[in-house]
Amino acid sequence: MSIARCVPHVLFVTGTRADFSKIKGTAESLIREGWKVTFFVTGMHMLETYGATFLEVRKIAGAEQYEYVNQREGDPLDLVFSKTVLGFSDWIHEHCPDLVIVHGDRVEAKACAFVCATNYIRCVHIEGGEVSGTIDEVFRHCVTKLAHHHFVCSETAARNVVSLGEDPNRVVLMGSPELDTHAAEMSVKLDEVRRYYEIPFEEYGIVVFHPVTSEVQTIGQQAQDLFNSLAQSGRDFVVIASNNDPGAKSIMDVVEQQDLTRFRTLPSMRFEYFSILFRNASLMVGNSSAGVREAPFLGVPSINVGSRQTGRSSAASVFNVEAREHDEITRYIDKQWNKRFERCTEFGDGNSVVRFVNELKKREFWEIPMQKHFFRSDGENIKMQR
Repeated sequence: MSIARCVPHVLFVTGTRADFSKIKGTAESLIREGWKVTFFVTGMHMLETYGATFLEVRKIAGAEQYEYVNQREGDPLDLVFSKTVLGFSDWIHEHCPDLVIVHGDRVEAKACAFVCATNYIRCVHIEGGEVSGTIDEVFRHCVTKLAHHHFVCSETAARNVVSLGEDPNRVVLMGSPELDTHAAEMSVKLDEVRRYYEIPFEEYGIVVFHPVTSEVQTIGQQAQDLFNSLAQSGRDFVVIASNNDPGAKSIMDVVEQQDLTRFRTLPSMRFEYFSILFRNASLMVGNSSAGVREAPFLGVPSINVGSRQTGRSSAASVFNVEAREHDEITRYIDKQWNKRFERCTEFGDGNSVVRFVNELKKREFWEIPMQKHFFRSDGENIKMQR
């Protein structure tokens, strides 16, 4: 982009409800600043089974949207990758944004970062440098090597990115943007959320259990083991449907067998409504990043099940367990139900969007060369902007 250009064009790639929650606030802030903002909407957003959440993206006032179906249910990840590359490459050559922002470890982020790298289009990767112990981590590090800039969420993540050979001048420690929403005052109240989603419970836990692509043969049994424990606990739970990775059907088959008077299942939720529900939850259970990042920030006790988030957080409020460990799960539920922990700010303090937008306003950001070189450093000097 020419530094003198008055209205930069920023493209946000979103493939899931989760990544949308982490870019929405930044996009709205840039729109208020007068920047041109577009969303490339694909992945789970476009599937009716998962709530057709592209409709939520359409609600962003002042933004343009391009919606692209990159898969049919059941497509393998390599096919989804190739379809996304084809569609995104066509769009990029037609519209020529100044900056592309991708998030996390999904195959859509990897495909779009690949297109940006091969076409020398400036690309920011949000949430690089984190570990999880599954194929997601491999994808995440691939995106790091493809992207030109890294907006990371923790000091550990910053060091990890630099250890991959990335120049510290390309790394900004800003925290996780979705925590800004969790930290903000909301006009919506819990009773309104419960009415809207027909949640009958006064007290409830939240369950989000996703497939693990390297464990697709056993994920159905893991889900069965977990839900047996939850049913045995005698508590009530709101279940948010899993993502659409291979193995999702095995999980949802188990969810559909549960007692409807005890388990309220939703395909998706508006993020602001989810935030209110989460703040008031008695417990979080599953293998979502929300259990190891957002739950500690909110002080909500969480049970992290299995390998999907391995090594990602050391917060005192997180209890790591295998799905088959029935006694441990039920014991933790009984002990920690409705308790609160001190807020953990390992992944941010709720001021990430301001840091994000301020960084994009800097001339130095746009002057960083597109051509990357391997950089050797321990990254110890990268600190959170305050």
